[in-house]
Amino acid sequence: MMIPFKEAQEIINLHANSFGEELIEIDNCFGRVLAENIQADRDYPPFNRSAMDGFAINVVDFENGINNFKIAEDVFAGQVSNYIIKEKECYKIMTGAPVPESANVVIRREDTEETSDSIIIKIQSLKKYQNISIKGEDIKSNEIILKSGQVCNHSILTALASIGKRLIKVQKLPTVAIFSTGNEIKPLNQDVLPYQIHDSNSYTIEAMLRQFLIKPTIKNILPDDEEILFQYLKNALDCNIIIISGGVSAGDADFIPNVLEKIGVKKIFHKVAIKPGKPFWCGKMPNGGLVFALPGNPMSCQVCFKLFIEPYLIECFGLSQKPIFKISLLEQKLKKVKLDEFFPCYIQSNPYGLLQTKFNGSGGITSTLDSHGLAIHKTKDENLEAGFEVDFLLW
Repeated sequence: MMIPFKEAQEIINLHANSFGEELIEIDNCFGRVLAENIQADRDYPPFNRSAMDGFAINVVDFENGINNFKIAEDVFAGQVSNYIIKEKECYKIMTGAPVPESANVVIRREDTEETSDSIIIKIQSLKKYQNISIKGEDIKSNEIILKSGQVCNHSILTALASIGKRLIKVQKLPTVAIFSTGNEIKPLNQDVLPYQIHDSNSYTIEAMLRQFLIKPTIKNILPDDEEILFQYLKNALDCNIIIISGGVSAGDADFIPNVLEKIGVKKIFHKVAIKPGKPFWCGKMPNGGLVFALPGNPMSCQVCFKLFIEPYLIECFGLSQKPIFKISLLEQKLKKVKLDEFFPCYIQSNPYGLLQTKFNGSGGITSTLDSHGLAIHKTKDENLEAGFEVDFLLW
């Protein structure tokens, strides 16, 4: 019995669990998912910091009508001054340097006339702490600055490094086995006969896993042979995830569902009311991991990964699901089957909207080449006219 794809997604995501946590060096953190809240180790900035190259004075002197100051000392970033300025004195100070306690305003160099040992202030007004970043104004000590469940990007790495965080707790990556099946499937290093094809699905799946930095621990091409399938799939049961392409439809050589049951994988569902990808199969391994058996056609493989495996991994990592956009079609789309149809489109900017890419069925190898994502032609909708808003999933 076929189930709607939304129901299939919900069922799969109910089985989502973290793959564990680990501590790694910050150098290896990019793209990984934080598994801890990050607190500031101290106030930031940790001192009153000059935001400009200029001159630091006590604003009371300026308020008392003084605008000519003697330079008492130069203060550079990474240097602390213990000198206390007197009336009519100032510091020459550089950006990033600690502002001494006896000063409370920094005047930009361009707002002064400077001689070798003194300055004249050219502006008419100043206020206390002008051009000074106050201690703790960015972050307070022990304040949570990053929450768990975020992918480490350049901004997050900047924050982590700024607070001296060298070891980071992140979500572990799953162990994944990928199997392409079929007597007609051959590896890239072998020549193919006219009735054979090169393996592409394992490369598709591996590439789509890369967005999570996941690399397969097992990757094989298997023939339509029950004994060989049994042995290889059984040996992969220690993995967190098994992804299979081919052998899952209703043909005489589609052995995958039976073999999976024989090795102890409990079927969750088989067949989803979508095109392409209808024969999609999902089951649970004895260790709690999931098996995803995808149809063998290239387009079906991509659609099923996008609809089911990607959201499952997002859920396992504790991330937010990707948004579904509403975008208007710029051309008519005819209804072909009473299923939810997923068809590749690209976004045109002027006029703004979606145009379909050339689609020669789920066996085509070029259908998604120029596409930005998948549009959904829902079961309930008949022919879609230009201007109709459809749900759109970015790759």
